[in-house]
Amino acid sequence: MTVFFIRRIPQMTEDTARNALLSFVNSKCCYGNRAAGELIIQELKPQRLCRYRLETFNETRLCEWTFEAYTNTLVDGPQNGTSPRPWDIKVQVPQMFQDDTKKFRVPHSSLVKECHKCHGRGRYKCSGCHGAGRVSFNKSINTNFTSERCSTCSGRGNKTCTTCQGEKKLLHFVQLIITWKNNVYEFISEHELNFPRELLNKAKGENIFKDENIVVYPLVDFPYPQIVQASQRAIAEHNAIFTGMSRILQQGNPLWVFF
Repeated sequence: MTVFFIRRIPQMTEDTARNALLSFVNSKCCYGNRAAGELIIQELKPQRLCRYRLETFNETRLCEWTFEAYTNTLVDGPQNGTSPRPWDIKVQVPQMFQDDTKKFRVPHSSLVKECHKCHGRGRYKCSGCHGAGRVSFNKSINTNFTSERCSTCSGRGNKTCTTCQGEKKLLHFVQLIITWKNNVYEFISEHELNFPRELLNKAKGENIFKDENIVVYPLVDFPYPQIVQASQRAIAEHNAIFTGMSRILQQGNPLWVFF
């Protein structure tokens, strides 16, 4: 059984409400404060909002082939053993509930191949002058074509291969991409009040419950059924979505009450 503690909140007085209204009016350059000062307050009706949030911090792993210029470094290929499976590679997990992405080279997955862009030559023919080193153009109708030094390749007729950086070979390897993401489900009760969500983040409230674990459970014995139902729905949805292709590392479900 979960026990919720809600401290006694001081009653809103007419003076407090009027001062809050005057503060709001004075923050607007074109508002006059006379009406707010003389306003007759007939009733102060307290309202209570509950905000339930479920945060699920999950990890997703994806492997893909990539390459880089080969610079005669040691090659960690299949001769050194079998590559580990994606989820068998141990990495340091970042701070919980903070989005992050990191890339790692999978051990024993490297191999060297001839550059497919320049076919192992390290250079390729300049597209500006077609290998001539000069380009021809007509200055005017009354003059013949004039050849000038190609500015694209500086007159060399070829350019360094940008794929292999002139090294003629490429190092291919499997790259592991790990993505950590904090996924948030939020439910706010009493939607009929039309309370702006951005103002709720600035309002003073009380955190009456928070559970944080690898897996959290729905709320029980809370006096508002819609909050209990929201927690059940949120946990069911997140567990269905994030336990298939990813791994849940941590969940948290803080419950706030605003008066």
